Amino acid sequence: MHVCPECSSDLVQPVDWEEHPGEGWSVDLRCPECEWRGGGTFGQRDIDEYDRLLDEGMRLVIDDLRKLTRENMERDLEHLITALDADLVLPEDF
Repeated sequence: MHVCPECSSDLVQPVDWEEHPGEGWSVDLRCPECEWRGGGTFGQRDIDEYDRLLDEGMRLVIDDLRKLTRENMERDLEHLITALDADLVLPEDF
């Protein structure tokens, strides 16, 4: 479910889903890389594995966001310290 049949990207995302009791889940899928759209009906075991992969992907994105945020804040702080040391920050700047 997570691999695009067109471009082989492993970033396929669910767009919509609906449970069909006794039949499984009907899921509409979209690839953000090539804009492929498709879907199908999947059993609970497939849905559970896909959900696990989506959760893991979300954890990786959050980890990267935290790292980038910290790096950006450290860089901004270094720039502020440099500006303060050079007396480039004035009361009018606030």
